[in-house]
Amino acid sequence: MELSAEYLREKLQRDLEAEHVEVEDTTPNRCASSFRVLVVSAKFEGKPLLQRHRLVNTCLAEELLHIHAFEQKTLTPEQWTREQQK
Repeated sequence: MELSAEYLREKLQRDLEAEHVEVEDTTPNRCASSFRVLVVSAKFEGKPLLQRHRLVNTCLAEELLHIHAFEQKTLTPEQWTREQQK
């Protein structure tokens, strides 16, 4: 499996029906072992943070076996809109 920020972005967008996804490879030499993601999805509505993170982790279960560090931020569309206005 070829891990890349683009691959993870497309998978999160498709599987979580996300309206916005940002993925950054945070590995110092960009060797795709450390990522930071922002996912905005209506599937997060009414769910606490832990359940949101579990949705992301389930979506990327296979990929997380090969990732050493993974940071995620999960927002509903409403939260994303509010954050954009700051």
